[in-house]
Amino acid sequence: MYLCVENDMPPPARGCPTEGRTGVVGTHRYTAGSNSFDMDILIVVLAILAGIIGIAGSILPGLPGTPISWVGLLILYVWGNGTNAAGDEITMKMLLVWAVVVAIVSVIDYIVPMYFTKLTGGSKYAERGALVGLIAGIILTPVGMILGSFLGAFLFELYYSRKGAGQALKAAIGSFLGFITGTGIKTIVAVLIMWKILVFAF
Repeated sequence: MYLCVENDMPPPARGCPTEGRTGVVGTHRYTAGSNSFDMDILIVVLAILAGIIGIAGSILPGLPGTPISWVGLLILYVWGNGTNAAGDEITMKMLLVWAVVVAIVSVIDYIVPMYFTKLTGGSKYAERGALVGLIAGIILTPVGMILGSFLGAFLFELYYSRKGAGQALKAAIGSFLGFITGTGIKTIVAVLIMWKILVFAF
């Protein structure tokens, strides 16, 4: 994962650096015998961890998801010194663009489930049932989460709203489509941010 790249070093410094000399690890420079190399590793690990948690949070309830992914980019921007293959660094403009994307996705994730639920004549019980079913189906991921979300919406709508099976089924479909759409958009954005983190971390 971390190699001493001799070709990127001037002739006097060829070979892995000794005490006080500078070497290159991927796109990261460090000084042998100092704590900067260990700090670089810590920064990369934290950024990647934020990206992984962000992807998980885009699917699982209880975690912000994409905002945590964005924190991974922020970590690399503030404390990291990595560049991509072209030698470009993370810029404030890039950070702000992704912040706007994350904000838009968060709003969409809030609106879309309600829109689909109302469109199919569902109520708040269908939304709650979808969430409960999702949590219950976590142990059987990913199929369990999908089926759990659908069944939860159907059963909650059927029991609490006192509607017929046909109407409850229609509401469950709407709630399910809203959940899948919102989750899908969040996951795509979280994966793209994770890709950016990996590009600039190594």
